[in-house]
Amino acid sequence: MSALTHFDSLGQAHMVDVGSKASSHRIGIARGQIEMLPATLAIVQSGTAKKGDVLGIARVAGIMAAKRTSDLIPLCHPLALTRVAIEFETGLDEAANMGHVSCTATVETVGPTGVEMEALTAVQVALLTIYDMCKAVDRGMTITQVKLLEKHGGKSGSYCAP
Repeated sequence: MSALTHFDSLGQAHMVDVGSKASSHRIGIARGQIEMLPATLAIVQSGTAKKGDVLGIARVAGIMAAKRTSDLIPLCHPLALTRVAIEFETGLDEAANMGHVSCTATVETVGPTGVEMEALTAVQVALLTIYDMCKAVDRGMTITQVKLLEKHGGKSGSYCAP
């Protein structure tokens, strides 16, 4: 197992020096979901939420979050992102009486460090935005299964979640 890169030899936190790393095309893909009551899902799908188009606003929030990741996560590098795409899928499990919205974020850059944190941040903020917009009708929503699905580029190569 590799050593943690955000600590120096004395155990103090530091920002990793990526100055000598070669630039490459990098991609991070993350996914998560928010579970909700079927009635809440119906409101999301119909676009009749009191605060407006839930998925449209959540998409913009996810894009904005990816761009601001270094402002939120202390040791992340500010990156010039070349692409951020946010996709949603909705579903209903009638047997469990539960609906869900899944969010997938794909983030890309050309640079010396990856975009995994940007993809994960985009997913979480998009799902939090859905929660915020729907909490008046369903405070029991649960954000689950947030994880990195894929990472490509750089010296360490590719990673695909099992």
